[in-house]
Amino acid sequence: MSDLKVRTKDFAVRIIRLFAALPKTTEAQVVGKQFLRTGTSVGAQYREAQHAKSDADFISKVEGSLQELEETSYWLELLEEMQLFNGEKLRPIQQETKELTAIFVSIAKKVKARKD
Repeated sequence: MSDLKVRTKDFAVRIIRLFAALPKTTEAQVVGKQFLRTGTSVGAQYREAQHAKSDADFISKVEGSLQELEETSYWLELLEEMQLFNGEKLRPIQQETKELTAIFVSIAKKVKARKD
């Protein structure tokens, strides 16, 4: 689990750096701020999950991370479609978003299965 703490923090750092590299146009900044908010929330929510009061609370926080990842993916798609950032340079962060999503889905399923 500590590896995931590091990985989500690294993800947030990459998000922040990408935001800093965006053009300073109004469009890029509006989309970028949304992307910044959702992308940096993933790790914060996961950290909160580490101190959950119950399995239900843990699942809720993990699913919160999943929602933030889904939104991050959406904003990444917009950045690419609006040509606000080079699509090829977005590939690694898009891939990491997919991988983190898969990890969080797996975690949520395992904890839910424990309850049954």
